[in-house]
Amino acid sequence: MTVHDRTLRTLLLAGAALTGFTALPAAAQDAAQGGPSIETTRTTVDGEEAIIVTARNYVPEGSATASKTDIPLIETPQSISVVTRDQIDLLNFIDAQQAVRYTAGVFGENYGPDLRFDFFTVRGFTPKQYIDGLAAPISTSIYSVGVDLYAFDSFDLLKGPASVLYGNAPPGGIYNQVSRRALGTPGGEISAKYGEDDYKQIAGTVTGPIAESLDARLTALYRDRDAERDHVSARRFTVAPTFTWRLGERTTITGLGYYQYDKVKGDTNGFLPVYGTLLDNPVGKVKRSTNLGDPNNVYERKQFALGWDATHEFSDSLKFRSNVKWSDYKEDTPVGIYGGGGLINTSDSSDPSYYRTVQQYNFSYKEKVTSFATDNRIDAKFGTGAAEHKLLVGLDYRNVYNKADFGFIFANTIDLFDPVYAPQATYEPGYPSAFNNQRLKQTGVYAQDQIGFGNFYLTLGGRYDWVKVASALTAATTKQDKFTWRVGANYVTDSGFAPYVSYATSFEPVLGVDSVTGDDFKPSTGKQIEAGIKYDARGLPDDVKLFVTAAVFDIKQKNVVSTSPSVTPVFGTQSGEVEVWGGEIELVARIREQISINGSYSYNNSEVKESSFAGEIGAPLPTTPKHKLSLFVDYTIQQGSLGGLGFGLGGRYNSKSAGSLPGAFNPVVYYGESTTLFDAIIHYDTPEWRFAINGSNIFDKTYVARCSGPAGCNFGAGRQVIGTVTRKF
Repeated sequence: MTVHDRTLRTLLLAGAALTGFTALPAAAQDAAQGGPSIETTRTTVDGEEAIIVTARNYVPEGSATASKTDIPLIETPQSISVVTRDQIDLLNFIDAQQAVRYTAGVFGENYGPDLRFDFFTVRGFTPKQYIDGLAAPISTSIYSVGVDLYAFDSFDLLKGPASVLYGNAPPGGIYNQVSRRALGTPGGEISAKYGEDDYKQIAGTVTGPIAESLDARLTALYRDRDAERDHVSARRFTVAPTFTWRLGERTTITGLGYYQYDKVKGDTNGFLPVYGTLLDNPVGKVKRSTNLGDPNNVYERKQFALGWDATHEFSDSLKFRSNVKWSDYKEDTPVGIYGGGGLINTSDSSDPSYYRTVQQYNFSYKEKVTSFATDNRIDAKFGTGAAEHKLLVGLDYRNVYNKADFGFIFANTIDLFDPVYAPQATYEPGYPSAFNNQRLKQTGVYAQDQIGFGNFYLTLGGRYDWVKVASALTAATTKQDKFTWRVGANYVTDSGFAPYVSYATSFEPVLGVDSVTGDDFKPSTGKQIEAGIKYDARGLPDDVKLFVTAAVFDIKQKNVVSTSPSVTPVFGTQSGEVEVWGGEIELVARIREQISINGSYSYNNSEVKESSFAGEIGAPLPTTPKHKLSLFVDYTIQQGSLGGLGFGLGGRYNSKSAGSLPGAFNPVVYYGESTTLFDAIIHYDTPEWRFAINGSNIFDKTYVARCSGPAGCNFGAGRQVIGTVTRKF
């Protein structure tokens, strides 16, 4: 490393140490101190020069998301998928929607390549987002804040009910993104990307010690890109500083933070009519690039978080952790023109507007979310006779304020096959109507004990939550409380097989009054029984790393309000019940630091069992395909003149899925198309450089991912080819 490189790194690290911070799970911090997970070395094997790319964390072994402690994945009696930074870098995942492409039970990109949010479902339900173990400041209607994936070290999906550790959550699960953190050894990278749709990005991360007891890291990204749709562009700036300060041998404080700014111009993800996309249109097929919005559309977002994670070890077997985070989230759409009105003439073929003229709407929206979250817990290890205990006792608290306003007016009409963006009578309708104005406070106390009897483990957990929601719109205060629990058992054989079974429950607060009974809504509750087997290849040679999970499950959710919410509180009756059952198998492997494998298969059978609206009974849940099959294999040549050169190929299949539940305004349910897509990669590594070209949907297949109604269709993501040059140091 040159003097210039050392000086630059020192300045960046000093800046990181002086900037804000937020909370991180300590388990990930402990793992990080071993140095960078990916290392490329030039060596000699059997007398011949070789380049070895070591990816220590490609195959996950642990995750604090599933247990809030250091219980390994093999001992966790519930399905969890961990997409590590090593996997993200190899497969060039740009966002969380892409990161779940090879993950079982998860269906993403049903709105196509959205440039703002991450949309996906887990076992039929939309998961809530967590960042470093604490709830993200999600908005009223979207469970995602869109912090860039480059800021994170891993992407964890805990499948099934998670309320026993996290409080109110949907029965399908949650996802937790674990931030990059400071290392005790110097290192970093700077990378540049360029690809289709004028995709341009520069990003970098640098870490190392800046004092005897202080390590720091700074991660930053700038992206400027267009989209598959005409007249759409997006810019993003993300910066995420972090430090770890060791106060003696047993006390550490980890501080992290992030700030992100997004601006999208044009109609990033507007809707198209079903005729010409999913169904035939007498005029012709609609192009994937068709934009029925307006080039004057604007979406702008600013968000940041600050906090800390303090850890004190009283002894080798007793530890206290306290996580705290303040978050601020603002988004604003002053101009939101889209073709939501659909075709205005499908009956008079003599009129020029026949099957080609679409009604535009203009929906302006802004929301502010401020959040304070803290999680404090005691982690103890002790023995009682023949039993070994890992006991966790904690208390967490959230205080979240959401305020959202909107405007809605009719806009122009536009030609589906030859869009002309005529001047609008009104570009900015303002925000005359209140969408939401509420404060949520949640306090939860929880306990979990993993009791080990040799190779047999029994995990017990229970939690009680108190939730209070005050709405300024209705001047009403809703109080709800609920006990949730989880029990699981597994046996880990010496060869690495671990059969398990578990039962878990969940709850979500529901605001409002039942229109039939007149009573306050009860919390919506869920329960899941799951059984499966895991395998971690401990009986195989050391250069074979493998983690496999196979599971079957049955989820039931009750107290579902039949009427779809549009404002809070909702109007309807709490008579709904849904069920999702199925099976999954997922594989992640790294063999001889030469072959990487990601594969999965999942089956989901979803059904509305009870509803006040008879048309819903028997219907499947939206964006929940019955079948998903995926496999990606990558191989790197290690020796000879081509040492360091690698190739990968993958395929993904999703069966068709419903775009919505049947309702008064959409009695006909449209199904997105089943599709098979292929991905590929070519890459070359040296100790200092990495060159890669990643392609997804390389044959550029056009397909309709979802139609939420006759005017609500979206194409799936088209071909994306991106070249990357990375300088490692």
